[in-house]
Amino acid sequence: MMLLLSLETSTQACSVALHEGQTILASRQTNTPRSAASKLAVMIQEVLEQADKKPSNLNAIIVASGPGSYTGLRIGVATAKGLCYALRIPLISVNTLDLLAFQGKQYLRDRRSGIEFDTEILLCPMLDARRMEVYCKMVDFNLQEITPTQAKILDQKSFDEILDHKIIFFVGEGSLKFQEVVQHSNARFVTDMIPDAVPLGQLGYKKWIQSSFEDVESFEPFYLKDFLIRKPNLV
Repeated sequence: MMLLLSLETSTQACSVALHEGQTILASRQTNTPRSAASKLAVMIQEVLEQADKKPSNLNAIIVASGPGSYTGLRIGVATAKGLCYALRIPLISVNTLDLLAFQGKQYLRDRRSGIEFDTEILLCPMLDARRMEVYCKMVDFNLQEITPTQAKILDQKSFDEILDHKIIFFVGEGSLKFQEVVQHSNARFVTDMIPDAVPLGQLGYKKWIQSSFEDVESFEPFYLKDFLIRKPNLV
């Protein structure tokens, strides 16, 4: 059975998971801000040791590709590519918003309450950008794309054209910004959800079955927006 290591560093949190096929063997997560640089390698070692596995046993690395934190994505992808180079194994990437949408669907199915999810609702995963801006996309409950990944500045009327006809669940910590300003009755929220390496491994397994691999040499994170370097104020 294939052994898959998943790395999720798109936000301030950081998580690692080890799957054998679709079976989770071990996982680690830290919510300490900006901890990926110091914690990621340690967490990888810990999940391998817990499962009594060695790096040489790995068959592929799965990484959340973004959008998200510039620094976090850079660290996660660099680590994934380094492992793939060293072990000569494939690299699998998953869009972070697709991951959040998948997690949102799982969450709502577990808490079903009379809504016909397959026909009545849409999912809008959101990641915090800056100020009133988020990274987001829209999918139906079968996770089919309605609107593509974008950087969107939010206001009270954002999404009204769709909300007038559909219930939308806004998923992820980024949706807190929208919850503060929107007043539409069809807007629902799951704000306490962050991207997680465990469901990332489930999505990565599907890509493994399809042999949907990245070119390790040329692969880069999906930053979506350029990284802004702010100059210090000079007195």
